Amino acid sequence: MQRETELKILRELVRQLEQKVNVDAGRQLKNPTSSYTCPELAAQEWQTFFLHHPQLIGLSGDLPQPGSFMTVDDFGVPVLATRDRDGQFRAFLNACRHRGVRVAHGSRGEAHKFTCPFHNWTYSPAGDLVAIPREHDFGEIDKTCMGLIELPAQERYGQLWVHPQPDGSLDVDELLGELAPEIAEWNVGDLVYMGESVMEMNLNWKLANDTFGETYHFQRLHRNTLGQLFHGDALAYEVFSRNHRFVFASRTIDAMRELPEEQWDIGFANVLYFLFPNIQFNVSRDSVSLIKIYPDAENPGRSITRVGHYYSQAAVDAAADADVVATRENVYQLDPGGRRVGSIEASMEIFDSTIEKEDYLMGETTQRSAENGFLEHLIFGRNEPALHHYHNTFRAALNLPPLEEVG
Repeated sequence: MQRETELKILRELVRQLEQKVNVDAGRQLKNPTSSYTCPELAAQEWQTFFLHHPQLIGLSGDLPQPGSFMTVDDFGVPVLATRDRDGQFRAFLNACRHRGVRVAHGSRGEAHKFTCPFHNWTYSPAGDLVAIPREHDFGEIDKTCMGLIELPAQERYGQLWVHPQPDGSLDVDELLGELAPEIAEWNVGDLVYMGESVMEMNLNWKLANDTFGETYHFQRLHRNTLGQLFHGDALAYEVFSRNHRFVFASRTIDAMRELPEEQWDIGFANVLYFLFPNIQFNVSRDSVSLIKIYPDAENPGRSITRVGHYYSQAAVDAAADADVVATRENVYQLDPGGRRVGSIEASMEIFDSTIEKEDYLMGETTQRSAENGFLEHLIFGRNEPALHHYHNTFRAALNLPPLEEVG
């Protein structure tokens, strides 16, 4: 992040905290509850935003070396992602060209070949068909034409992007737009993958996204967890086409305000990017939480969230050396630069459980209210601009009218 951008964000957060005001979208909007329950709308979203839209599947640290692989099966197309012997990121349909059986099983690992368990056709990490048992019995096959079906894939700025359709268009710079240089500056490609948590819950995928769309609830719902670590009711917010940046202040910003500006640092705040259509990308200089939210293709009232955790090697080493007792009220220690150190496993668990047992639990009750048919719409306040933005963005992509104003 450019220094002037960093200071602009921090100045805005300090201003809001000092004046006891919040970000102001200037209006309230009504969101129909049918957007969380309508099967026809859900089917349209599945086709438009998942089956036929580029997907961010992970970071470079998911494939740390040649021979690394991961499988993905969350958006209707089974994907095998690999790093080939030359270090190139590749993506394929996870299906043997003989009878369509999956050639890779398990979520991730290392393999220098992928063998179909049905008839043992074997493929390289570059997707090449390299062996057919008893080929003289089966019949002649031109192996050069029968490799795994390749999908468009790009590794940019430490992110791994795939298009689910073999003929799909994939341009990461176009997807990120003006955010691309800023994403690049975080150097997330250097981070180490430390684990993933999976949450399957009874709430629509957009309700799950709504969880990350405002800080108004921090001092209410999270008063004993995140509310102890971060200020709510103060937000530095900026839209970048279909994406946005969402920054809120750590409690340590109170001490930062006493320092000269040259010592101010973005580590005194939490930076969260929304990357259209389903990614919440929580970043710092030492860690990233990659939050991928998917619908249940069969049920608008269910969704699956995958939270991938990534840390710098320095943070991993510091955590191993730190003698920290983590509780729900005391997850991290902070070094003099405002960076978190402590038990990585504990911080991951607290992050995940706060989402699942506090935010998503509220979302499940909202889902039930939406499904009973009595509640016609929800209200997005003036202090909830992210909710305005991505719901109107979803609607525009589906050629639906924008949300109506309250009143």
